[in-house]
Amino acid sequence: MQECTKRNVSTETKCRFHVFQDERFVDLNLYQYGWEQTEPLHSYGPYARNHYLFHYVISGKGLLLANEQEYTIEGGHGFLIAPGQVTTYRADEQEPWEYTWIEFDGLRAHEALNLAGISGQNPVYSPASAKAGQLLQEQMLFLVNHSQDSPMRQIGYGFLFLDQLVQSSASHQAQSPRRLRDFYMKEALSFIEQHYSEDISIEDISSFCGLNRSYFSKVFRDTMGESPQGFLLHYRMARAAQLLTESRLPISTISTMVSYPNQLHFSRAFKNVYGISPRDYRAKHLAL
Repeated sequence: MQECTKRNVSTETKCRFHVFQDERFVDLNLYQYGWEQTEPLHSYGPYARNHYLFHYVISGKGLLLANEQEYTIEGGHGFLIAPGQVTTYRADEQEPWEYTWIEFDGLRAHEALNLAGISGQNPVYSPASAKAGQLLQEQMLFLVNHSQDSPMRQIGYGFLFLDQLVQSSASHQAQSPRRLRDFYMKEALSFIEQHYSEDISIEDISSFCGLNRSYFSKVFRDTMGESPQGFLLHYRMARAAQLLTESRLPISTISTMVSYPNQLHFSRAFKNVYGISPRDYRAKHLAL
């Protein structure tokens, strides 16, 4: 969770924080987003995220500690934290940050970040112009201020954020033409979507695509930003999260439905992805 939830937030003027309540989106999914005026020397970390987390700094300054380096981030700039990356960030004592953030992932996330020219190894976002950065800030705050809109509409705002992030970045990369490997990835993702509940292997997916496993795994990682094993795990856990929040099916049944006949193994895998057990996740998010 974002750090402001761990403090006693007494007014809307210090922090606004929202958790996205829908796990059904694959191209892009949101997890949490918000805005905060930090306190002097406010610090968060060291900590590793399960998803991408992007901060846009509206004003003030501070430090990001990542990749065994220190990055100074000032107003009008931003920083990205990649999944699994251990980072610490700290607001300045005299001029603490005011920032807005979005935590997200999905099939389009890695591609968009590549086009924006930012990554875990190159985490600092600089706008092509002050106006471009201002438009990104407005897009992010629009999402924060419309947290009560439908999930479909919020995902739409999320895509607009990604587009503005790409278009506004000073390190923007030109988009390459569609390639044969994109066809293979579409085939692979379609196969996973249709068969994730079965006991499928990476060999099954690569064979369906007509590729050997080694080459398929390389193409998949280059395109999606994670291994096919990791993607299949996250896809199954996302479907499990949906079932936990939208049904009262026993957890053992849900475990089997996402190809985990052993409920203990399922619970461990789910906790590794979401940070809490399936039972606790349901208690927190059940919509019925």
